[in-house]
Amino acid sequence: MAQYSVYIQYDTTDQIYVASIPELKGCMAHGATKELALKELEKACLLWLDTAQDLGLDIPEPILFSRNG
Repeated sequence: MAQYSVYIQYDTTDQIYVASIPELKGCMAHGATKELALKELEKACLLWLDTAQDLGLDIPEPILFSRNG
């Protein structure tokens, strides 16, 4: 599986961590800890990619960041 960007933020209202993959629209998950949110996001990512493939949708490439700035 490609290395997609992961964004994690804490939701103070629900007191959970929300993790998402910006390149995969709507691909997100949550958990009581960062680790749980990431674990659930891995599952959501695989499901997202499988569904996109089944539907014949384009699968976005990961955003590549330069280590040199």
